[in-house]
Amino acid sequence: MKDITHKTNTLRTAMAEATVRVSTQDTIDAITSKTVEKGDVFEMSKTAGLFAVKKTAEMIPDCHPMPVEYTGITFEIEGLTIRVKIIVKTIYKTGVEVEAMHGASVVALTMYDMLKPIDKGIEIENIRLIKKRGGKSDFKNLLDEQLKAAVVVCSDTISAGDKEDKAGKAIIEKLEAFDILSPEYVIIPDDTDKITATVEGFCKGGMNLVIVAGGTGLSPRDNTPEALKSLIDKEVPGIMEAARAHGQDRIPYSMLSRGVAGMHKNTLILAIPGSTNGAKETMDALLPGILHIFKVQDTAFAH
Repeated sequence: MKDITHKTNTLRTAMAEATVRVSTQDTIDAITSKTVEKGDVFEMSKTAGLFAVKKTAEMIPDCHPMPVEYTGITFEIEGLTIRVKIIVKTIYKTGVEVEAMHGASVVALTMYDMLKPIDKGIEIENIRLIKKRGGKSDFKNLLDEQLKAAVVVCSDTISAGDKEDKAGKAIIEKLEAFDILSPEYVIIPDDTDKITATVEGFCKGGMNLVIVAGGTGLSPRDNTPEALKSLIDKEVPGIMEAARAHGQDRIPYSMLSRGVAGMHKNTLILAIPGSTNGAKETMDALLPGILHIFKVQDTAFAH
């Protein structure tokens, strides 16, 4: 199965459809009057569909087991055609489109099995996904204009050339996945004045987003939050709360990060962990949600 441990839970919804066509009006009448020998066709097939949705991971090898939090199944009769529609919802890390289509297919097959003694001309014409929602792809094109971003890596050892930077490059890769292309990229020592001056320079240069990686721990040289305090006009505590909660599910030390987030005029400043995994996990937690800040700004400016 695909590794989805880096993903965050979001509301996922999928709607699928199956079309069953019978050959005579007598079959439709038997269904609606509930005189089919095997039982109530709609109720029996609906029950089978509910079981099928919940057991999808047992039937489809690459599907992840997941908590299915809602399944709705409806039937529409149009002449000799019965349209089965199924909606599945969950709050999880991956989508439910296969669950919806699996449920729709089992509903259709159950109807076929129940009706074949009275109608030899039944056909299942199609099973298809109508729509799905949820996940980061829904928010990927959140912005109307290209953002300008800068990545600042704070590390004495990296700036001295004694160690290779991987965290900053990982951050850039995450940004580019959301169409924030070619961010500015600098490496500086863990020096409070240097951090303040560098970030302030990027803010004055019109950057929308400045991400500072490193210096958020508890060692004597970890001073990034203090260096940024004078620059932040409006703190946005929920941003780093979300990052720490995401990280805490993966490693028990995330709560020790002193990462901060806030606005300097129209620039969002983030101070995040300098470890490669910490940087990756923080970006996974924050993107694309933080981009809504710039959508709000655009709306405010329009008025």
